[in-house]
Amino acid sequence: MKLMMIVVRDTDDEEVVQELIRHGYGVTRMASTGGFLRRGNITLMVGLQDDQVDDVLEVLREKTMPAEPGLSRATVFVVDMPYFEKI
Repeated sequence: MKLMMIVVRDTDDEEVVQELIRHGYGVTRMASTGGFLRRGNITLMVGLQDDQVDDVLEVLREKTMPAEPGLSRATVFVVDMPYFEKI
């Protein structure tokens, strides 16, 4: 399993979240601040199978607006998640 932590601009988060949910992914949304995108941003956490990473990346490419020169549309961290449980 993988955990994707996705930092998107706060103007893109709603469309990204809705599309991920439509694709069957559970998403946790957290307000965040930082220098990655130099603007308001949201961090999304998505737990998924290894073979689903590319699908989520494609959603990000489709649902994030083109960034201004020098800025990213999204910053994505993918880490191994050896254990996951919903309680």
